[in-house]
Amino acid sequence: MALATAAPRRTRPTGARFNGTRQHAMEYDARAHNVAQPERIGSVALGAALVTYGIRRRDPAGAIAALLGGAFVLRGATGHCPVYQAMGVSTGNVDAILGPSHSDVTGRAATVNARRAVKVERAVTIAADRQPLYAFWRNFANLPRFMEHLESVRVESPTRSHWVAKAPAGTVVEWDAEIINEIDGSLIAWKSSADAEVPNAGSVHFTDAPGDRGTIVKVVMDVEPPAGKLGFVIAKLFGEDPDRQVREDLRKFKQLMETGEITTSARRRAESAYIGATPTE
Repeated sequence: MALATAAPRRTRPTGARFNGTRQHAMEYDARAHNVAQPERIGSVALGAALVTYGIRRRDPAGAIAALLGGAFVLRGATGHCPVYQAMGVSTGNVDAILGPSHSDVTGRAATVNARRAVKVERAVTIAADRQPLYAFWRNFANLPRFMEHLESVRVESPTRSHWVAKAPAGTVVEWDAEIINEIDGSLIAWKSSADAEVPNAGSVHFTDAPGDRGTIVKVVMDVEPPAGKLGFVIAKLFGEDPDRQVREDLRKFKQLMETGEITTSARRRAESAYIGATPTE
């Protein structure tokens, strides 16, 4: 009679067991850190500004701003966002850990993360020829003349420039931008540098208006606000709405190009939009 032999026990190699444990730990860490590094920096900056703003106000609105600021500082310091976790969203750099199929982040070569960006598309008809409008806009140092949220634009080369803009609660943000496509008299397309505090990319189009009415100037832009779309919601409370800004900027550009100056009422409307108040004429 044949002796019954016990089937050999199948064991997992020690290395495989260690790798499995390590992979689990890395996956947990990737879920815990669900905020990308640039967004973490933006969260801390925005949070600190809100806390400072709230302390200065010393009223209920200031207390709310300070509490929100504290939440943003914590979000940036820990790299974890409970809202993202609840939504199943991660903007952290998990490619190196879990592979590209697990990542929610677009390539940095694209400059702007489409999942977090705010898209703006606005146009205005100006009673002027395309070429002078194009030439005025192409000299980026002219832009602060009609863009209230810009403090300065420094042209560093034919294709590169440095921008300084106002941000919520009296702060500023800076970034470098590069021209990536250009058609004389028709198109200017740009993108910000990969390390920009406010990643953005877009284009300005100059086309002839029908009926010899001048030129249609259209701005198409994607902007990634500090701390992502959640930060954009907070920024709107303080009057920093990119869509409203572009609309007001184009309106003032039209006035400047048609009359040579920007009226006081237009500037007051822009300032009211900046602080979130109802504009008055």
